[in-house]
Amino acid sequence: MDSRTVLVLLWMLLSSSTGIKLDGNGYVDVTIAISSRVPQDNTLIDKIKDMVTKGSIHLHQALDKKVYFKEATILVPPNWSSKDFTKARAESYEKANIRIDNANPAYGDEPYTLQYGECGAEAQFIHFTPNFLRNDTLIKTYGSRGKVLVHEWAHLRWGVYDEYSETKPFYYSNGRIEATRCSKNIEGQFYDESRQPCQTDPQTLLPAKGCKFFPNKYQNTDSSIMFLPSLDSVSTFCRENEHNYEAPNLQNKKCGKATRTVIFEDSVDKDALRSLKPLLSSPPAPTFKVVQRMHRVVCLVLDVSGSMKGSRILRLQQAASHFLQTIIEDQASVGIVTFSTDASTLSPLTTIDSESTRDKLIKLLPKVADGWTYICKGLNLGLQVLKKDNGDVIGDEIIFLTDGEATDDINSCVPAAIESGAIIHTIALGDKADKALREMADKTGGKFITASDDILSNQLLNGFSSLTITTGDQTKDPVQIDSEGIKTSDWFNGTILVDQTIGTKTSFTITYETSLPDISIQSPSGSTYKQVQMRHDEAAKTVTLKVPGTAQHGDWKYSIQTTISQSLTVTATSQAAQADVPPIVVKARMNQQLSDGTKPMIVFAEVSQNYRPVINAEVWATLESESGFPQELQLLDNGAGADAFQNDGIYSRYFTKFENGRSSLKVRVKNQDGQARFTVPKRGGAPYIPGYVVNGVVELNPPKPPVSEEPLEVGSFTRTATGESFEVVFTGTTPPNFPPNRITDLSAEIQEDSVLLSWTAPGEDLDQGTAKSYEIRWSYDLQMLRENFNNGHAVNTSAVSPQEAGSIEQHSFNLSFTIQNGTTLFFAVQSEDKQNAKSETSNIAQASKILPDPTPSAISNPGLNLTVLVISLCVITMVICFVGAVITWSVRRRKSFDISSNWELTIWNPTTLEHYLK
Repeated sequence: MDSRTVLVLLWMLLSSSTGIKLDGNGYVDVTIAISSRVPQDNTLIDKIKDMVTKGSIHLHQALDKKVYFKEATILVPPNWSSKDFTKARAESYEKANIRIDNANPAYGDEPYTLQYGECGAEAQFIHFTPNFLRNDTLIKTYGSRGKVLVHEWAHLRWGVYDEYSETKPFYYSNGRIEATRCSKNIEGQFYDESRQPCQTDPQTLLPAKGCKFFPNKYQNTDSSIMFLPSLDSVSTFCRENEHNYEAPNLQNKKCGKATRTVIFEDSVDKDALRSLKPLLSSPPAPTFKVVQRMHRVVCLVLDVSGSMKGSRILRLQQAASHFLQTIIEDQASVGIVTFSTDASTLSPLTTIDSESTRDKLIKLLPKVADGWTYICKGLNLGLQVLKKDNGDVIGDEIIFLTDGEATDDINSCVPAAIESGAIIHTIALGDKADKALREMADKTGGKFITASDDILSNQLLNGFSSLTITTGDQTKDPVQIDSEGIKTSDWFNGTILVDQTIGTKTSFTITYETSLPDISIQSPSGSTYKQVQMRHDEAAKTVTLKVPGTAQHGDWKYSIQTTISQSLTVTATSQAAQADVPPIVVKARMNQQLSDGTKPMIVFAEVSQNYRPVINAEVWATLESESGFPQELQLLDNGAGADAFQNDGIYSRYFTKFENGRSSLKVRVKNQDGQARFTVPKRGGAPYIPGYVVNGVVELNPPKPPVSEEPLEVGSFTRTATGESFEVVFTGTTPPNFPPNRITDLSAEIQEDSVLLSWTAPGEDLDQGTAKSYEIRWSYDLQMLRENFNNGHAVNTSAVSPQEAGSIEQHSFNLSFTIQNGTTLFFAVQSEDKQNAKSETSNIAQASKILPDPTPSAISNPGLNLTVLVISLCVITMVICFVGAVITWSVRRRKSFDISSNWELTIWNPTTLEHYLK
């Protein structure tokens, strides 16, 4: 395949994928989903429409009248009843851009956006609570819903960050106390919550804890939405010429650029925004569709051509059996179609209403393979089966599995299938499966899964297990606890942990290759389940134990003995133990589903329970290419390298050793040493404003409701998750050499006359290996250091040897001069690898030398420059002395004059004195 063909393929797949798009100046395919945990309230639909409509006007104004919201789809839960809802197509809660759900424990009703990518990368979703949409009193606290939507949209779509900081609300700038904000043109005053002037912290001389910046209600600036969208005058984003680079906020730490600069130069819309012309008139109001996804309607379309003979048809049976036995939910409708030279219907749509129905479908699964691979025959028959229930296939699902290239012309059927409105999940078994599989999945909102011929990896069964569609209520979704495989002629023993968040519908699925082994499973209390209590499917070589009721919490031990050498696998799944307590879940994904190899890929694993992150867990990713070569990568939550934030439950790592072709992704998470914790970190969201200053008087807003901040213990648990597969198509002959990753957590502290720098070590290749060297520079001028690192003053780093990636680096050094009190310095670091490739310049760290004051004092004038204060006091003192001398001289002169002329003494008042001095 030549490079031109590769580029065309990349463009075709990426440009046509489901998700938000710009249609001219208007955003379309915006999906807003309401969780099934939210009770029916049709007024929410009107509130959503009103927010998006007003948000469209604000968005149009904020970005030079270039863009607006053109179309949006509102997905309501399946348990809501109305005749006004139409049938959903590809929309799902899991892939919604904006979610309406119960409160996140860390945020309460505060809107926020889940971001875990790099600066400029699209985020995962915006979260609003029903109460935020319904409770108008929150408008005073956060601002109009439409403008708050634009604030969150900038996070979601353009990957920018907040310009305020709850952890560092104040900082020093050349002796001046400043509120962390952008732009500095926003004025206000410092008060504590009792509206008294703030006290200074004697150690830092910054405002003490509890001090707040109260902005003036009426401002003369129009920026910035990423700082205070609630201010009436604020209508746009911070521009380059007004951006506050010194502010210790996330926008500076993550991006180091003005918000508008990121939007126009780094975001997914950068090319369109530069070429779009502003609308000459106000944008039209958005149009809305309200849709609903009811019970799932699924057709398995399975390849039984000659190349599927042997182990492949067996693995197909095992994976499909597990899907039908354990994964597909009750009341769903399932049909089965096979194809080779011809296509056949093994089962029409059948409602899953009992265990016997599941068993009947499993017995119908194909057992033999022969013939050619006529993809279109299978695809067309599958669509026909889906039409049988209501005459159309909109929103229905096809699970399409094949291991070979099409014998027929797929152009005669794939485009029509894509346009049909069905969601097509595709599974590529082996490295010969047709390239059209990815295109069908990508364009219809389906999932793309690859599985190698390695039986032990259990990829095919895991892939089928991942084909779920959640409605927002995770208590109804299956959870994969563990999945293990081994080739042995002896014992296969292990332990599967059922933790306290799961237990209902617990099942253990054992597959074997040749001969039925001897199997026993023991519960934590010692009860033993023998094979006679398990379901045995001889054709699929599968044994399943479904634990009755709620499985006991603790270690379940399995013992499997085989007398011949064969492959064995064990897979355990379960669901929430309680209807009101969601389980611990894991989501795995890559930052790119299709790559040309020029940019590094990132692996993500999100571990949480009901939005509460799980931290300190052990997380490993297995990435396996079509050739069957697996690579293991430990994912980290340390806030360095590929990981955006420390201790947010999102574990990340760069993946650099990718191979040409398709690869699968599996993540395994465990907490068996008791170190994991639930935490409730908060690092953003629509900013809460404690109040405003109006005509010099503080007007308080309603207090912000308290949220839980107490870390909670997590018991032992294990989870596995399968992410969508990804593909690498190199445009060059060899993979690129990646430099060390950019350091994003550099911090600086002045200790008497020395400086202590701390950061997390990068690697030789991004965040893996060990870099060769560091270069450290400093300056009095942040802007100069940011724009031209090489012009900064160099620090001698000859004695610094970089440690392995992920290690904590600390370097203390003395400058060639005495650091005066009130001095602010800026620092940055670059690292270099053995090929002399340099990293990007780190975040700019700043440090000020502030000598402690043993007597805290009140702050009466926010933003007052300490140097100016000293000079002003000196000038005032000199003026007073001069005035005193003048008065003394005048009095003496007048006394002398009075004695000689008998005049009356005149007492000078300040006004007269001022006039005299002039």
